[in-house]
Amino acid sequence: MSVRSQAWEGKMRKSLLMVAVLLVVLISGKAFGDDTIRIGAIASVTGPASFLGEPERNTLIMLQDQINESGGILGKKLEIIIYDDETEVNKAVLAADRLIRRDRVQAGIGGTTSGNTLAIISNFSRAEIPLVSMAAAERIVNPVDPWIFKTPQSDRHAVTRILHHAKDHGYEKLAIITVSDGFGQAGREVLRELVPEMGLTMVSDEIYGPRDTDMTSQLTRIRNQNPDAIICWGTNPGPAVIARNRQQLRLDIPLYMSHGVASRRFIELAGSAAEGLLLPLGRLSVAEHIPDDHLQKELLLKYISDYESRFNTPVSSFGGYAWDAMMLIKEAIEMGQSAEPKDIRDNLEKIQGFVGTGGIFNMSPEDHNGLDETSFVMAMIENQDWKIVSE
Repeated sequence: MSVRSQAWEGKMRKSLLMVAVLLVVLISGKAFGDDTIRIGAIASVTGPASFLGEPERNTLIMLQDQINESGGILGKKLEIIIYDDETEVNKAVLAADRLIRRDRVQAGIGGTTSGNTLAIISNFSRAEIPLVSMAAAERIVNPVDPWIFKTPQSDRHAVTRILHHAKDHGYEKLAIITVSDGFGQAGREVLRELVPEMGLTMVSDEIYGPRDTDMTSQLTRIRNQNPDAIICWGTNPGPAVIARNRQQLRLDIPLYMSHGVASRRFIELAGSAAEGLLLPLGRLSVAEHIPDDHLQKELLLKYISDYESRFNTPVSSFGGYAWDAMMLIKEAIEMGQSAEPKDIRDNLEKIQGFVGTGGIFNMSPEDHNGLDETSFVMAMIENQDWKIVSE
């Protein structure tokens, strides 16, 4: 046999071996896909937003176990692949790319923060894989992207709730102080739109950075404008710093917080300066105090019991956002009897009357959040705890 023939046969054997290996991979991959539903999640488990991301991660782990113990989804095992973006935008983008290209997930959950979510939505949209965000900014779903959904109540709903309360109490001149990240910028846009629209006056518009440790100068400028109330828009630790600075300056101007601080971690950080602060709150934080006949009560008490018994730590609204995201995806899969990404997307839009931790979800092609202002109660912090002041 010639050297050329030997070389040709060697190449053929090598090619056939490669084909055989590829077939094994494809067959095993198909079998894995047939038996398993893979959902990808990106959460800020560490970094500045860890107080949000950790309960989200915990909730998803708990749900994976509970769902699989009860037979999975459509009889298939659920696998939730969770990546920690460490509250960094670039790492969130890398995680999204990995979930789509390597893990080949059928739907995504995340991110934790509005900024990180806004950075990854194009990845999922281009790949035509539905993403359900755990972040609140209205810009995530407005304008509507066919592939992007979210579970937290929108900042517009929170702003409306705050402004109705302020108006009812005769607070006509308002000052706002917002953080310069994605969540804060989105809230600021809605505040600047709705304050004059509701017949109120904005007398001061201050901004602070996510890593700022003192906002005395902004609060001093606000005091000089003599507002009737102040609205702070941000997530920890900034709002706690503002609460403490307000106390140090002995400002007796009423202070509203956004739903971005709806966890006991905020009360711990603010300490005595949290007393008397007002904010819109999802019913999860005050579940024991809502009427027994409320549609959410049974679900909320069960989630609280399940979570606190497993992790030995209090629940927060943020873990609830993860519960809602996963269970909405599960509902969509079961509605369509399919875990294909397009079918999940199509059926997410059809969900009506779904009882979640954040409210009663009514999705549509025009509304990829499905909640409204009634998903909030107005609460006050009193004796280091939440107290409902208006339903």
